[in-house]
Amino acid sequence: MKSLARTVLIAFLLSALAFASYAQDAPEANLTDSCVENYDAEVDYFPDKVAAVYANNFVVEYFNNYKIVTMLPWPGAEEALEYVLVQCGTPAPEGYDESAIFEVPVNSFVATSTSMLPHLDEQGLLDRLVAVDTTLFTSNEDVLALVESGDVAEIGGGGSGGDINFELLLNLEPELVMAQEFYAGGTTLSQLQEAGIPSVLNADYADTSPLGQAEWGKYIAVFFNTEAEANELFDAVEGTYQELTALAADVEERPTAITASPYSGTWYMPGADSTIAQLLADAGADFLFADQPGTSVPLDVEVVVENGAEAEYWVNANQFWGTIDDMLADEPRFADFAAVESGNVWNNNLRTNANGGSDYFESGAAHPELILADLIAIFHPDLLPDHEFTYYQQLASAE
Repeated sequence: MKSLARTVLIAFLLSALAFASYAQDAPEANLTDSCVENYDAEVDYFPDKVAAVYANNFVVEYFNNYKIVTMLPWPGAEEALEYVLVQCGTPAPEGYDESAIFEVPVNSFVATSTSMLPHLDEQGLLDRLVAVDTTLFTSNEDVLALVESGDVAEIGGGGSGGDINFELLLNLEPELVMAQEFYAGGTTLSQLQEAGIPSVLNADYADTSPLGQAEWGKYIAVFFNTEAEANELFDAVEGTYQELTALAADVEERPTAITASPYSGTWYMPGADSTIAQLLADAGADFLFADQPGTSVPLDVEVVVENGAEAEYWVNANQFWGTIDDMLADEPRFADFAAVESGNVWNNNLRTNANGGSDYFESGAAHPELILADLIAIFHPDLLPDHEFTYYQQLASAE
């Protein structure tokens, strides 16, 4: 009996030691600054995970030591791209193309769109940023300071791939470049891959809901293992957005609104599936072209004059209109629009740099709740009486 008891005790102690070793090796949070030193195939190295709830164009699947990210690279893409993100210090799974395998967390990163910058900033990742395409349209002051100090380079390209300084980019030796393509046949990714530069695509712009676009912060996070930070940030955005939507949901009067402006004789009016259409609805306004399917509908100016001139409000008019005089210089007929007569023309260019870069398309992409609050304050000022505008300003009346 004593021998049996001793055997059982030894087995128990060995089991306890094994469990303690496992518990010591199993991280309580994702590794954001280090690699695995003692790999155990049974350990889940990603206790913090993300899931896309609103975004339609990416999915993340987790395994113990790697994640598979599947994303649609541009609007109407018929084939998805797949990336395998492997925790550094652990083996990569077999059966995948080497060009699709990346170690995480990424330590040196190149962003080619300003919409990526607020996520990098808020997740504490600007120290990983080694280059941007250009700062001509950048609003983030910390990024501008990093470029000014020489800590972050400008590699050109504007996301198009045509003017990328490949010599500079190769000298930087980034672990990852995140680029964008906007249609089938784009060459940005292929050029980067042919140059031997690790690269992936980002299609945040292709998601058509405000919260869907903001949720691409989670997509960025999976490359840095900052899922916990991304979840916390997005939950705050989502919560505020939903509170604001509820605030405007039961308004007794919903003013009518139009948006956008003509370009070369065509008015590219957002359609029912666009981000701005959702924002207008959530802000308690009736968008006069909400019955048009799609995200962008090319219309003759005459069609808008006939069907939209009576709209009580006109928002997101033209980034380069500073006054009503600027507007009327482009099109005198706008003088008869109800919104112009009442002074209810609002532009989303309150935070615009000297080159025309708008923070609405930068931090606003990550913070639709701030855009929504501005719109509610425009349409229903009584609901937010002390509101300070973030992105919108009223177009100055003609003198």
